[in-house]
Amino acid sequence: MGKQYDINEEMLFAAAACHDLGLAVDRKTHHLESGRLIREDKRLSEWFSAEQIEIVAQAAEDHRASAATPPRSIYGRLVAEADRMIVPETIIRRTVQFGLAHYPELDKEAHWQRTLEHLQEKYAAGGYLHLLIPGSPNEVPLQRLRTLIQDIPRLRALFDIVFTEEAS
Repeated sequence: MGKQYDINEEMLFAAAACHDLGLAVDRKTHHLESGRLIREDKRLSEWFSAEQIEIVAQAAEDHRASAATPPRSIYGRLVAEADRMIVPETIIRRTVQFGLAHYPELDKEAHWQRTLEHLQEKYAAGGYLHLLIPGSPNEVPLQRLRTLIQDIPRLRALFDIVFTEEAS
């Protein structure tokens, strides 16, 4: 995706390679931890200026789909867009897995409702996930997911299969 932009490819590579370093510290704030770790990494100054390192760190901080503000640079937009994995079946599986891990007291119907709410809030038209690069390879998979979200019987059938697999 970066080839169509006038960017420093080494900076983009560094941002992409380092954007999830913070997962070793904490998942919830991993994007911020990644930015901190990038800024603290003395080896990066062998290849990049302080200004370039700051752009790489900001790209890591800005890559989360749930970020309240858009990425501050093209590097952040490219890393965020490349980090999206919009595979409907995988998204539903991860949603169920998260629900089972964090809300074990819920019954199957409550997990179904939680899954529906999450899919609507994040992925449906008007949800908070926005594609950031025109012509992104994520456009088709996102539309496929949105079509599935609107097809409640088909979505429920997939949920039932995934839930049974994950709950057993």
